[in-house]
Amino acid sequence: LFSSIFLVVIICVLLWLKLKPRRPKHFPPGPDPVPVFGNILQLSTTNPLRDLNKFARHYGNVYSLFLGNRPAVFLHGLQVIRQALVTQGADFAGRPQGLMINHVTENKGLIMANYGPTWKEHRRFALASMKTFGLGKKTMENKILEETHHICSHLENHLGDPVDPSFLIHSASSNVICSVLFGERFEYKDEMHKLIINSFKENAQVANGAWAAIYDGFPALRGLPLPFQKVFKNFDIIKNHVRGVVKQHKSSRVPGEQRDVIDCYLDEMEKSTQDGCLLEEERLVMLLLDLHFAATDTTANTILSGILYLATHRDIQARCQRELDEGLAGRVGISFEDRHRMPFVMATLHETVRVANIAPVGVFHATTRDTTLKGYRIPEGTLVITNLTSVLSEGPHWERPSDFYPPHFLDQDGSFRKPEAYLAFSAGPRVCLGEQLANMELFLVLVSLLQDFVFVWPEEDTPDLTPVFGGIQSPKPYRVTFRVNKDNGQK
Repeated sequence: LFSSIFLVVIICVLLWLKLKPRRPKHFPPGPDPVPVFGNILQLSTTNPLRDLNKFARHYGNVYSLFLGNRPAVFLHGLQVIRQALVTQGADFAGRPQGLMINHVTENKGLIMANYGPTWKEHRRFALASMKTFGLGKKTMENKILEETHHICSHLENHLGDPVDPSFLIHSASSNVICSVLFGERFEYKDEMHKLIINSFKENAQVANGAWAAIYDGFPALRGLPLPFQKVFKNFDIIKNHVRGVVKQHKSSRVPGEQRDVIDCYLDEMEKSTQDGCLLEEERLVMLLLDLHFAATDTTANTILSGILYLATHRDIQARCQRELDEGLAGRVGISFEDRHRMPFVMATLHETVRVANIAPVGVFHATTRDTTLKGYRIPEGTLVITNLTSVLSEGPHWERPSDFYPPHFLDQDGSFRKPEAYLAFSAGPRVCLGEQLANMELFLVLVSLLQDFVFVWPEEDTPDLTPVFGGIQSPKPYRVTFRVNKDNGQK
């Protein structure tokens, strides 16, 4: 009996040693993984950020974890992240392969397409076409102000009543980008529009959550009817809808008379008849989905965070409204150019972005070739995760990192400034191309709301500023009361 037990123990030990993942030579250090699970069991399923900070304190600002059997390098703090994404930008500009998000998007579009000629061409096209249809121009400003008018009209019908503004703000953000991509806006009650917005929200919550980690770490489970299947179902519905919109455009377009981004892409496809053309219809569908998602969920959650923080920090709200009154000098309309006369408002909006921390670990990167970082060797194709939260809350760069404190973005003279550690939109070749649109939308929407309303937290509710962790972080659902801003002479 003893010899049998001894034999079983020996076999178990050998299997353990055989299955235990091993770090490559000179790879960044980290905690010991266990077979099959790697280090996943050492991460919180609801919010792993505290665990990541703990590992950084113990192993340094470049460390590694195993997600299942897959090694991943984690980067912590401004100095290391800037070194990787900017100084060695091309080395870290890839996207990891074989993850759930790759399978959902088929590695097309912009967000998860790997670094190379096809991605570069589509990023160039996206930037050029967005500028064509108003990015940074008065035409884009007018599109945003049109949606702001719809928001204010809705709120005027619910003055004094606690309102959950989530769907309203998501609908408006979606419509801004829809007007550019598809050449039209949608009524907020439109069923397909509501389905798309809800699907974006659901998929964003899953993207960096426990079920995505299970899908990525345990390939044998991918065919089972588990919650991550909902992501694929959502995406298929939206993708088929967009295919239909592209088909309609193909039948109604007049070459050279571009109504929107779809027409721009179809025109370029028609011109690019040479072999090796990087533009194709299915890539257009994925590009549209990427741009629609990226410009909807992130911007909407930032605006919702801004309303939440201003309702719970009435002193900051009042100061913003005073500066707004002085800057506009009785003028009714808002212009993006007005931001230059409103340093405290600008500081408040940027502090909203910092504290909201919408993309806590950014989008996952991968190395495009064998490289080194801080003396560690990182092989080509290694998954790299940038802890942007660590930069946006790093003590040396922010006076009160845990507080909502707009003076973080003011210099000694009270002028607006943007600190080096403001990496909310990431950096390097993969920096978010929607930063300019997001800033314009955040300013025009929140300033318009501040001009017309006072945000009041309902007395019967207790505010909870803790966000819901995910690939796109969001504030917890809340209700806020909108009252007429009586100090606004126009009301």
